[in-house]
Amino acid sequence: MSTETRSGHWLVTGAAGMLGQDVLAVLKDAGIEAVGLRRADLDITDPDAVRAAVDGAAVVVNCAAWTDVDGAETAEEAATAVNGTGVRVLAGACAAAGARLLHVSTDYVLPGDASEPYREDAETGPVNAYGRSKLVGERAVAELLPRDGYVVRTAWLYGEHGPNFVATMLKLAAQRDTLDVVDDQHGQPTWSYALARRLVELGLAAQDGKAPGGVYHGTASGRTTWMGLAREAYRLGGLDPERIRPTTSEAFVRPAVRPAFSVLGHDGWSAAGLEPLPDWRSQLAEAITRPAFADLLRLPSER
Repeated sequence: MSTETRSGHWLVTGAAGMLGQDVLAVLKDAGIEAVGLRRADLDITDPDAVRAAVDGAAVVVNCAAWTDVDGAETAEEAATAVNGTGVRVLAGACAAAGARLLHVSTDYVLPGDASEPYREDAETGPVNAYGRSKLVGERAVAELLPRDGYVVRTAWLYGEHGPNFVATMLKLAAQRDTLDVVDDQHGQPTWSYALARRLVELGLAAQDGKAPGGVYHGTASGRTTWMGLAREAYRLGGLDPERIRPTTSEAFVRPAVRPAFSVLGHDGWSAAGLEPLPDWRSQLAEAITRPAFADLLRLPSER
């Protein structure tokens, strides 16, 4: 990635999170000057602080978010303050500073009742408070940054730097002989590091004027269920996939409704001259060799 003709640094908010850490790592490897701000460093709902943070930035990658899906059901106002109002503040600061904004959003803004992959222009219709809060943020980006705002929806994220489903499944392998995992929710397991690489590529294309603003779907290609993901993680880790048994969402009732179908289409990437993310299986095969996952497989468990 050549950066010789580009000026201005990159700003990454939510830098302590799983995706934020990966974005900073990719930027470092690419030789791109970047500033990472954690939640303790920057309150994105504070207009003065945000304006100061954005000053001089060419590209802002917003990984800051309220991510407690179930908690949002009883604290929707607080979730919307971060996922909606905070994003509006950030988008306004980017508009004033002439910076491009890459805002990470979610499949949860969609109703989850489709049978074919959702297009980027599909009608939204969140089924829970978290999705509603994220949709407020998406609309703010579209309104304030129609040309320089990039909404990247992702889903089923896992990675090395935070709690996630894959890590949980591997940990439980050492504790339980069998696990019941939901097999009636369909989605695209996405490695956070692979998404980080694509976000940086998109930001560079945006700087070069090659990527139009709008909605992009940052999820792996292909599709599976949570049970399918767990079984593949076990297979790749040398564990018996049959230890994972199918069950239904009704067996794991949670405060927030989960979309039954979170498969997203990827047609938007061609406009930016980029390919969709690879198949979820190939992502998982690469991810599981990383130290954080490999270490879990060294725990006393099936060999």
